[in-house]
Amino acid sequence: MAAGAPRIFVSHLAGTAVFDPSGDQVGRVRDLVAMLRVGRRPPRLLGLVVELSTRRRIFLPMTRVTGIETGQVITTGVLNVRRFEQRPTERLVFGEMLDRRVRLVESDEEVTVLDVSIQQLPARRDWELDRVFVRKGKGKAGAFRRAKGETLTVEWSAVTGFSLEEHGQGAENLLATFEQLRPADLANVLHHLSPKRRGEVAAALDDDRLADVLEELPEDDQIEILGKLKEERAADVLEAMDPDDAADLLAELPAEDVERLLTLMRPNEAADVRRLMAYAERTAGGLMTTEPIVLRPDATVADALARVRNPDLSPALAAQVYVCRPPDETPTGKYLGTVHFQRLLRDPPFTLVGSLVDDDLMPLDPEAALPVVAGFFATYDMVAAPVVDESGSLLGAVTVDDVLDHMLPDDWRETEFHLDEEPAGAAPDGSGDRHGS
Repeated sequence: MAAGAPRIFVSHLAGTAVFDPSGDQVGRVRDLVAMLRVGRRPPRLLGLVVELSTRRRIFLPMTRVTGIETGQVITTGVLNVRRFEQRPTERLVFGEMLDRRVRLVESDEEVTVLDVSIQQLPARRDWELDRVFVRKGKGKAGAFRRAKGETLTVEWSAVTGFSLEEHGQGAENLLATFEQLRPADLANVLHHLSPKRRGEVAAALDDDRLADVLEELPEDDQIEILGKLKEERAADVLEAMDPDDAADLLAELPAEDVERLLTLMRPNEAADVRRLMAYAERTAGGLMTTEPIVLRPDATVADALARVRNPDLSPALAAQVYVCRPPDETPTGKYLGTVHFQRLLRDPPFTLVGSLVDDDLMPLDPEAALPVVAGFFATYDMVAAPVVDESGSLLGAVTVDDVLDHMLPDDWRETEFHLDEEPAGAAPDGSGDRHGS
């Protein structure tokens, strides 16, 4: 854990008010949602169950929590107000973990869970349940109540009775086993599962994780998985996908299904996808993402670096920022130029990005065909490029990974890549061996 990272016992969060960035209360915390892991690894905290003023309970992901302070939870203000539905891999902390009988590993003594603590991992936005407050002795005291008997706080690994292996096998155990896989690797696992098993694992993934995995799957698998989800959940997953990937997936569906799903999505998310679907797939407009880093010319280098540090950005999108006149969301005002990440590192934090723009390279036209886009990247050694319309407004950015994805054969994901194989033409005496002796 990071030195100085606050440890919070969940009993202090029961009923805590949840506020948006403007200070307006949006609801209260009614539970916490965690995902158990194989063995005695601490569970990952996925988010909070928040009750709105309308009594509806919704799910608030921890990625949208910007602060947990005394008596309040601060959010990004972006809420999905669809009713919370618990998934197979999820456990409710208040409802299922507190007041539970577990055993101490060292003594095999049965104890009652009175409270658990959560803590944020270093240099990340992930949270874990890391410690357990227990009471020795028999009988239940009820969550948060004082009870007779010795109490102590122990590490999560010091108790047994929570782990997945004690609840049998199934999709949830399989999912926990592959938790550390990159999305592309997990997609490969799903691709080779039976359709039934693939559907079970997909249903158990949270929206963000499933969105990342869908982006790496062949189209047939994408359509199959999306078709097995409830329509509201399918819309949530499409919202979590990059707009260009969501547009590509929707383009493969019947028109009536597309319109129904777009209607269920948040209006601003659906608008981005609709704009992308207006372009042919193998053009700069069809390839681009509508969510690059856009800054006004009076923003500083410090502002730009803060945006670049966003862990949700791909390396290609974080490689440069685009400077535009207001509005600074695509489609923007007049596009002024690009500032590359390396240039940001060379100038003082107070420098205005408007004085650093590189306006030598012509941006891409949204109708530019894929070979033209690929040639642009190869010629100028770019990892991302702006797409600008005839009025001079920035529409989005194309990244090199999207170009490669569309240039490779349709079945490229079926290819087995063996990085340790001897390359063709290697010297028979072993001189081509990278590993040496």
